[in-house]
Amino acid sequence: MAAAAPHATTARAGPPGQPDISYAPDHDKYLARIKRRTETEHLDKTLPPGFPKKLESRLVWDGSDLHERYDWNYWLTDEDLAEIEAGLTHFKSLNKPLGYVSQETFPLPTLHRQLREISAEIHNGHGFKVVRGVPVHLHTREDNIAIYAGISAHVAPIRGRQDHSHDGKPADVVLAHIKDLTGDVDAGNIGAPAYTAEKQVFHTDIGDIIALFALGEAAEGGQSYLSSSWKVYNELAATRPDLIRTLSEPWAADGFGKLPQPYILNPLLHHQPATRTEPERLIIQYARRVFTGYWGLPRSADIPPITEAQAEALDALHFTAEKYAAALDFHRGDIQYVNNLSIFHARGGFRDSPEKQRHLVRLWLRDPEHAWKTPAALQGRWDRLYKDVTPEKSVFPLEPWIRSASKGGSSDEKLGGGTY
Repeated sequence: MAAAAPHATTARAGPPGQPDISYAPDHDKYLARIKRRTETEHLDKTLPPGFPKKLESRLVWDGSDLHERYDWNYWLTDEDLAEIEAGLTHFKSLNKPLGYVSQETFPLPTLHRQLREISAEIHNGHGFKVVRGVPVHLHTREDNIAIYAGISAHVAPIRGRQDHSHDGKPADVVLAHIKDLTGDVDAGNIGAPAYTAEKQVFHTDIGDIIALFALGEAAEGGQSYLSSSWKVYNELAATRPDLIRTLSEPWAADGFGKLPQPYILNPLLHHQPATRTEPERLIIQYARRVFTGYWGLPRSADIPPITEAQAEALDALHFTAEKYAAALDFHRGDIQYVNNLSIFHARGGFRDSPEKQRHLVRLWLRDPEHAWKTPAALQGRWDRLYKDVTPEKSVFPLEPWIRSASKGGSSDEKLGGGTY
């Protein structure tokens, strides 16, 4: 069944006092809220104690001219491709499930060094890189996923669980599909834009690194956008320090009835002062839909509403990120690696056709060699993501499905992790 219009799937009202804000940002409402708040409220003009006035790093960039200073593409050479084919052949000779893909079982003796440099760039450079030229058309779905997992194992060897069950059985589901399923699934069962063709606003996922592999591209649209959250921080710190305070305070993220508790209280912004061994860092983690609702998962009525300040902060994050975003030409055979702790990502709306359909697969990765220290407030979520994921329990679904955390409608199934 094709999806109904979004407004038809969000009939249930949010909690009393919830501001007039939806998943799709409205610039006119944003400007009106700024005007109303600046005229009627006393807005703090100081940053939280210890927070930097400005971050200085290669992770701070403006997408409008970044291409002049940084080439984010790594094109696989003929030698690389031959090595990848040899790695695939070796892994298949072991007759092991995909959960056993690793640096050892998918050897890339020469390409390994380049992929380790990519990991360093993701963590300590500009925060992202695109590996281009995987010959998707030459391989089966399973072999393409093995290649993707094999290359990624050399960038960041730890894979995170994205769901806790598969086919009704406990499992560490480590691969997710990002695809428009509105032609096959009722709109009320969709609670995240990943399964639609709609525009996806700037946000973060969970975990250290997001890896996205394009198995197919849309007939039209579907542009990928990245934006430096550190650049966004610098602008808000200079112009609206009150919003930095708002972001650093606890927010009620909706559990949508899928968690043991109705909602989780956490700040969206985490400041890590410099130490003897670690530089100063600023981490923003958020998904807009857990504060506004989306399609089959409208914001719950029995949890605290977000405040007007929080509503403005959500829009400020999106529109400031949009202002400084870099547009990436993301094509079939590309693998995009992104530092989820320093970069927001978004997607343009798109149109599929019978011949061309946008289809991405996703891994949530961690590289112990370069990993940032996880903020204390996020440690439990990171443990649920990465801890005790084993090869024998790891599942790589070959066909698209909707993750439990993103499935619309009421559910008695409880999740072990967050709802991002």
